[in-house]
Amino acid sequence: MSFTLKQLRYFVAVAEKGSVIGAAQTLSISQSAVTEALKNLEADLGVTLFERHARGLDITHSGHQFLRHATKILSDVSGARRAFQRAPGTTQGRLNIGVTSLMAGYVMSDLLSRYRRMNPAVEVSALEDQGEYLEHLLVGGELDVAVMVISNLRDRMALQSEILDVSSFRLWLPLGHKLTARESIGLDDVAREQLIMLNVDEMEEEAVKLLSAFGRKPQIAFRTRSVEAVRSLVATGAGVALLPDLVYRPWSLDGDRIESRDISGSLPIVQVGMVWRKGLPLSEAVQDFLSLARMGQAERPARF
Repeated sequence: MSFTLKQLRYFVAVAEKGSVIGAAQTLSISQSAVTEALKNLEADLGVTLFERHARGLDITHSGHQFLRHATKILSDVSGARRAFQRAPGTTQGRLNIGVTSLMAGYVMSDLLSRYRRMNPAVEVSALEDQGEYLEHLLVGGELDVAVMVISNLRDRMALQSEILDVSSFRLWLPLGHKLTARESIGLDDVAREQLIMLNVDEMEEEAVKLLSAFGRKPQIAFRTRSVEAVRSLVATGAGVALLPDLVYRPWSLDGDRIESRDISGSLPIVQVGMVWRKGLPLSEAVQDFLSLARMGQAERPARF
């Protein structure tokens, strides 16, 4: 049996919501229908897509890999339908976008450039701010859509989200650091090191949460809102850093003086996504933005 588009939609919904209940509510279908679709999909693929536990579901390594393919397939189908609805470049209107600090440089810049080329008649306004404030503006209707970290989205009752990218936390070390000789590095090893903290998009909160699991208070050597500053500080031996892989760029300034290593154990995944208000009719300008973002996500190479 081959998987169906319906199964892919159900799978993506579960991956975004983290539970069958949440996916069923979003899709307005029964929980049993979602559960059956996942069961058949896993049987067809011959892999386990989710690990089941009392609190819900955790997507597996195989699940992350398949999520990229599923999103691309659904995006291609949506694009094929839209291709016959209106000619490219004819969309008009206004698009108000929100973006968090980290996403502004690592996700939004390229996305916004491509959107403006494809939709020259749309008036685009972009606002950078903290995730909590962007959620407030989305709920109030002052923003059409936001690009942000959605792992800890606060108002899930009022907001709809869709994953664009997922990124694991990794350890940044200066070349020659003693831990680079280790075959395996654990969080207990990291807890003994001086840390450089990136204080944007909840990165510091996530790092502190990880280390607190060992009952250790992080030894923070430096706090900064600049990824470039983190690179320079790590490269010069001022400390190590815990950051999602999406910001690791070895070709950047000081990037070739840093080694990025996996950390053993179960670490959280940073989910980058689009957010908009539930139940709000989406204009053609917003629909075009969502479609373009999905296409960009599908074209990026997997990190897993």
